[in-house]
Amino acid sequence: MIELIANLLKILNSETEPIQISLALCLSMVLGLTPLFSPHNLLVLFAVCVIRVNISAFLLGWALFSGIAWVADPLFHALGTLVLTEPSLQTLWTALYNASAFRLTRFNNTLVMGSLFSAILLFIPLLLLLNRLILAYREHLLTLIGKSRFMQIFKASKIYDIYKSLA
Repeated sequence: MIELIANLLKILNSETEPIQISLALCLSMVLGLTPLFSPHNLLVLFAVCVIRVNISAFLLGWALFSGIAWVADPLFHALGTLVLTEPSLQTLWTALYNASAFRLTRFNNTLVMGSLFSAILLFIPLLLLLNRLILAYREHLLTLIGKSRFMQIFKASKIYDIYKSLA
């Protein structure tokens, strides 16, 4: 747990652009919230390899969002059921299911549909929110924290030694 906090601080205090960290966390959200062996996750991994994102933030976010998904699976199941049983979308789902390529995506699974639908809906708002929070942290909070009495005590602790060894 101490190393996890140290890694998060290292990522936030790094020279990495905030959008790279935000995008890594959003891509990890898609990978973490949806079932692992879904074909769309190959696209996410391809995007991580092609787009310049912070890999440490991606791995940290994947662990975080996988835990969230474990708790939120009943909600994803309910949302997937709602989306798949919507009468106005039945012709779309029938047409997609009749195409063999779309059958491989397992979109007809309520958990896959609900979690992917949630991840797609949350992607852009989370990207913008995280980017703004990281910028605000770096502009305001980082300088205040560095000068605080708490930080002076923290720099004398074992957690800070672990943080420095990771850096």
